[in-house]
Amino acid sequence: MLVNTAIAPLWYAVLGAAVLNGLAGLIWSILALGLSPYLEALFDLVTPIRLAELSNPNRPLLKRLADEAPGTFQHTLFVATLAEAAARALNCNVELVRAGVLHHDIGKMHDPLGFIENQMGGINKHDVINDPWKSAEIIKKHVSEGLVMARQHKLPSAIQAFIPEHQGTILIAYFYQQAQQQQQNPEKVLHESDFRYDGPIPQSKETGIAILADACEAALRSLKDATPEAALAMVNKILKARWQDNQLVDSGLTRAEMSQIAHIFVQVWQQFHHQRIAYPKL
Repeated sequence: MLVNTAIAPLWYAVLGAAVLNGLAGLIWSILALGLSPYLEALFDLVTPIRLAELSNPNRPLLKRLADEAPGTFQHTLFVATLAEAAARALNCNVELVRAGVLHHDIGKMHDPLGFIENQMGGINKHDVINDPWKSAEIIKKHVSEGLVMARQHKLPSAIQAFIPEHQGTILIAYFYQQAQQQQQNPEKVLHESDFRYDGPIPQSKETGIAILADACEAALRSLKDATPEAALAMVNKILKARWQDNQLVDSGLTRAEMSQIAHIFVQVWQQFHHQRIAYPKL
């Protein structure tokens, strides 16, 4: 009886301490969840929870993109699918890649009809402008305008990096070639730099994957009855062009990973363009 009487206060003390520690842990957890958005903003951090929020297509900025530039939004979704698959295979930050790619073209909202995917078969405004220098400026401006929008919406710098780096310093080849054809005009001096994006080139594997997925998206989408071998040859050609243009020297991507990315892109394309059974007519 004496033993039981002595043990009882000890159990009460242990139980009381456990309850207090549990309550303290619960309170600190609630505080941490409540403060995390402010800490992320203060220290410019990206957590998996924050990236998941930014990837929600119902967020105001992405809903605006879908409404104002629907072609660009569809392009973005396919680029994100390609980039995610490659990022997963290369053990990169998949959540960062998805969130970054979903915002990489938000700047096209400054002039949606300046980009062919939003013209829906209508008049091409660049044909009306008939000035490759002005057209190149419109195309390039989607990067600077995108950065302005990203800052206004307080996107983390890790997400903002996708906006300029997904284009690097690549040449806007279509309008550069058009300018070459108009060189008969002595008032127009042709400088290649006028037709290149301002950069920087990709500084991480994640943005490196983005520039490759962005380059391959339209080409893959345009393929209808091509064989996987033909699709792979085309993708390899595009990736090789980016490599030879020194767009990936700071990304950390290797030649072996480039080959792996090419195969992954074609696999994703096959999933989207698989053959269907020809059903008999009723």
